[in-house]
Amino acid sequence: MAEHNDFGKLAEEFAKSYLQEKGYIIKDSNFRYQKAEIDIIASSNSQIIMVEVKARASDAFLEPHEAVNRKKIRLIVTAADEYMKKNNLEEEVRFDIISVLPDATGKLEITHIESAFEAMDAN
Repeated sequence: MAEHNDFGKLAEEFAKSYLQEKGYIIKDSNFRYQKAEIDIIASSNSQIIMVEVKARASDAFLEPHEAVNRKKIRLIVTAADEYMKKNNLEEEVRFDIISVLPDATGKLEITHIESAFEAMDAN
């Protein structure tokens, strides 16, 4: 597996641990539908939280969360809709982004952006 894929998986595991420490319940991960993937699906306070994890080795060019563009949002929203239908869920859905970057010492740092976008942003 390519080194960037290894880092991406590490970042997703780090994000899951972070969410669990904050009291979230991890319901699923790497849910795929057509060309879309939702990295983490969690629940908290009667909400389903769809989490996009973005990781970079550095923020030299842009912050990881800045890579979530309109096309990516559209794909995530489509996959989220399918997940909700498939699992017969009717809870409110929230879309978060978690950015993972190493600090100067190499320790991973998380930035959690709650309600990073709305389903209507996909249009």
